[in-house]
Amino acid sequence: MNVTEYINQWAISYKDDIMNNIMPFWMKHGLDRKHGGVYTCVNRDGSIIDTTKSVWFQGRFGFIAAFAYNNIEKNPEWLSASKSCIDFIEAHCFDTDGHMFFEVTEEGTPLRKRRYVFSEGFAAIAMAEYALATGDKKYAERALEIFKSIQHFLETPGLLEPKYLPSLEARGHSITMILINTASRIRMVVDDPVLTEQIDRSIAALRQYFIHPEFKALLEMVGPNGEFIDTCNGRLINPGHCIETAWFIMEEAKYRNWDKDLLQLALQILDWSWEWGWDKEFGGIINFRDCRNLPVQDYSQDMKFWWPQTEAIIATLYAYQATGDEKYLQMHKQISDWTYALFPDTEYGEWYGYLHRDGTVAQPAKGNLFKGPFHIPRMMIRSYMLCKELL
Repeated sequence: MNVTEYINQWAISYKDDIMNNIMPFWMKHGLDRKHGGVYTCVNRDGSIIDTTKSVWFQGRFGFIAAFAYNNIEKNPEWLSASKSCIDFIEAHCFDTDGHMFFEVTEEGTPLRKRRYVFSEGFAAIAMAEYALATGDKKYAERALEIFKSIQHFLETPGLLEPKYLPSLEARGHSITMILINTASRIRMVVDDPVLTEQIDRSIAALRQYFIHPEFKALLEMVGPNGEFIDTCNGRLINPGHCIETAWFIMEEAKYRNWDKDLLQLALQILDWSWEWGWDKEFGGIINFRDCRNLPVQDYSQDMKFWWPQTEAIIATLYAYQATGDEKYLQMHKQISDWTYALFPDTEYGEWYGYLHRDGTVAQPAKGNLFKGPFHIPRMMIRSYMLCKELL
């Protein structure tokens, strides 16, 4: 492999894709120019199939549009789209208790509220990225304020309804890992010790509780002290989440001048999770595995969703940057060749979201309340940046 040529080709591809495919698709079909914010429930051709708005995605696209502005091209329409999503969030997406809604109508009427605080995390990174783009400190301060409210909700008993009744005490991987990235994005515009402290706490929790060497796995749910819970949910491995966690930790290791302990942890998670996740028969990163190789309960267990593939693309590039080991560049080629052969829609643009295990399309919509302009453009922007650094 000619490494320089390979990386240069991908740098060109990522930039072209984000500028001429992904962003134009969502600016045309998703951006709500009447009410503000973004629609994500769109069919294969971009036509709207449901005007319900995902509150997650108001923050997610608010972030992506500013992230693209900051790192791809100073396109004023992208910055305006970011501001539209942020304004919609502030006008419609917070309940009176400070906890965000999960779904709202196109005008912003609340429809549903859930116990999670992911919407808050995405709103916060949108504000932080917009602050980075504009230099407006009030958005940076608002990002930190929202972040501290997340911590308050998580740390105050009774504010968030627990997933299980008291008979099952447990910790979840998702919120632990997402706080690493959320804090690191806000730290780019705000100097507050609470951010690095949260990153340290999250990484310590991953080490202490979620990593189980006996299975060579990072588990999605464990007991309060990391106890192995021998149930379908307790045995669950989500390779995509684990690989995402790996590059979040690599990013932090890089921030700390390639901290060796953090890098070793990240590479261990990546290597283990790739081994669990890569489908040796059909290719791609599979949705779920059981750490004892028992049948997985989730009905989508053997499908290939869009987002684990994008996380693997970023993580393998990061691992190559960190180590110079061409093993990771070969992994990047492996996941990229498979993903780009099956997910992009060459006729209507953007990517399919849901494939069967064999790579055939399960349903052709380009978005819903969970899939929209986030993982794919984030992968392209982040990977473009990594490629440029490597070159």
